[in-house]
Amino acid sequence: MRFLLGFCLLQALVASAEVDQTPYPATPNPKGLQIQMVPDALALGIHHAGINLTLNGLLSPAKEPKPGQSTASADGFVFALNDGYVRALDRVIKPLSDKGVVVTAILITYRSPDERIRALTVHPAADATKGTTMAANTVTPEGRACYKALTEFIARRWCSADTSHGRLWGWVISNEVNSHHEWHQMGPVTVDQLATQYEDQVRLAWSSLRRYSAHARVYLSMEHHWTAKNHPDPLKACPGRPLLEAFAQRARERGDFDWHLAFHPYPANLREPRTWLDKVTFDDATPKITFKNLEVLTKKLSTPELLYEGKPRRLSLTEQGFNVTKRPEALAEQAAAYAYAWEKIARLPGSIDAFLYHRQVDHAKEGGLRLGLWSNKEGTILEPDQKRPLWSAVKAAGTPEWQATAEPYLKTCGLQGWDDLSPK
Repeated sequence: MRFLLGFCLLQALVASAEVDQTPYPATPNPKGLQIQMVPDALALGIHHAGINLTLNGLLSPAKEPKPGQSTASADGFVFALNDGYVRALDRVIKPLSDKGVVVTAILITYRSPDERIRALTVHPAADATKGTTMAANTVTPEGRACYKALTEFIARRWCSADTSHGRLWGWVISNEVNSHHEWHQMGPVTVDQLATQYEDQVRLAWSSLRRYSAHARVYLSMEHHWTAKNHPDPLKACPGRPLLEAFAQRARERGDFDWHLAFHPYPANLREPRTWLDKVTFDDATPKITFKNLEVLTKKLSTPELLYEGKPRRLSLTEQGFNVTKRPEALAEQAAAYAYAWEKIARLPGSIDAFLYHRQVDHAKEGGLRLGLWSNKEGTILEPDQKRPLWSAVKAAGTPEWQATAEPYLKTCGLQGWDDLSPK
């Protein structure tokens, strides 16, 4: 018995020694971008970067690994990995983290064309044809093991003390989960059913991360509907507030852990960049949370039922952009909206980890939205063409040039000064 106890203590010490204790990095400000072009992003002087990390893309279609092929394992199952995709992620993550940029990955699942990978990674109750990104298969024994194996692989490769492949500091789990019919597809569910599944998926990812990093952060993902309906069918989408509250309650019941929130405060109408015109309120009953009333969200995270160890959860703004309309003043309005958002964040000091602007380049298949710092070349999906005034605004943010760059946009926003952003 003494030998067994000593062995267990030794194993615990060895395991704890593997957990990197480096604290989450402090940065001068939350300026960031969802990344398409690394050199251009670094030229902007960003401190934060967001990348999509496709979980199903990490898997090789081969059931058995070939000699020399990387693998991931959990619960007695072994999974062959797609080494090409792993190396492609290295080529994005490492150049950014080597420059001191704090990189956050959005861990998402698509419906793979490979039947075996699809069965392993997609929630078994998901609609066979609906949805863009999917809830993970944390239900079947092999699917659950696959999710654990992949998240442990990500944590070991990019979140440990070994930074030879680059470093990730944030994981956003799935995407815009309160619009689950489209972005976390798992079939029709109630708010409580969604919260139960999502809490389990987030906890699994968090457990994998904590094996290698004590302070990297895990975030929930929600879009800007707060109390308003975002689908006529309540089993296909739900407002963010009840989901956040149900998630927090479920986490407390199972043993609370340090989850945080990734939010997308797009303008109330995604096609209308003038977020200062949004029809919102400044209380917890507001239909949507946009940059105009962002303080509603920071206040919510400070309420007792959402605290963790007496402190508010961290907030990261991981996807939001401003559309270029057909109006003659469209480019100025887009840049003005960014200035408005930046000044709003500046008035919520200490609350926000990152402001990841979306997109770097317009995407031809984004429903007609033109959100980019760059336009895309005609006839291409996302090949960059020309910089917009927004590019210069982002570059100036957080620098001595900011005040001179932003001041001309006050008139566009209908403000005398940026302090007028605070509700009277």
